[in-house]
Amino acid sequence: MSSIDDRGDVFENKFAHDAELKFKAEARRNKLLGLWAAEKLGKSADEADEYAKEVIRSDFEEPGDEDVFRKIRGDFDAGNVDQSDHQIRRTMSELMDEAVKQIQSDS
Repeated sequence: MSSIDDRGDVFENKFAHDAELKFKAEARRNKLLGLWAAEKLGKSADEADEYAKEVIRSDFEEPGDEDVFRKIRGDFDAGNVDQSDHQIRRTMSELMDEAVKQIQSDS
């Protein structure tokens, strides 16, 4: 019975590890996205850092990426930044790939 328990522990540990990596990658992606959006919005370096933190916090409103997308879309609309929904979502995807690479290289 211990080999079954051991295998269960391995799967449980892998699941926990994968969930932690996903959380870190999403947070890193949101920071990168916030910095990208801040540049488009014409924010200073200090303002960009604070804005990136706002984008990270926006991800805790609901599961998934829609809350982050709505934050960026709303801020771009308010700031008259000409970026399509497709461009924002594509940038989110590209920055997720970059965030995963960064997290993997940190390990």
